[in-house]
Amino acid sequence: MSRIAKMPVVLPAGVQVSAADGKLTVKGVKASVTVAIPATVKVEVNGNVASISADSIKANGMAAGTARALLNNAVIGVSKGYEKRLALVGVGYRAAVQGKKLNLSLGFSHPIEYAIPDGVVVETPSQTEIVVKGADKKLVGQVAADIRGFRPPEPYKGKGVRYATEKVVLKEAKKK
Repeated sequence: MSRIAKMPVVLPAGVQVSAADGKLTVKGVKASVTVAIPATVKVEVNGNVASISADSIKANGMAAGTARALLNNAVIGVSKGYEKRLALVGVGYRAAVQGKKLNLSLGFSHPIEYAIPDGVVVETPSQTEIVVKGADKKLVGQVAADIRGFRPPEPYKGKGVRYATEKVVLKEAKKK
């Protein structure tokens, strides 16, 4: 079995784990997350510790490591939550949330309306900042990547949608 799968997952107070039919349901204070795990991987909960075991160590060790990582991400998500911050860089670039839609003005001839999926909360503290929050790490990352995909940062002026911690290396312009 992988080294990651051997490490137990400590469950904070208020987090419950239940496994049935290849699905792992983690319920916590903030939300509930369901994760699909292979049938060869077993989850055992003893008090506030969850451990992963595999039927055949050689064949299913990697699957057990993946299942442990998914379980740990779900536990962190339902107890603390995940957050991605995006920044809009460019003249006239702005964002606003209206109900379940994110309206973006990114220099195109038309505004972009992005439908916010269930399980994710999108906030705009200012017109040039977007905060994506949720309990599911995969979904939060995918929503942030979708928003960034509308106008990725270009390499000459650095305009576009970028992650708040992202460094954009600018290229030198052509010389005559």
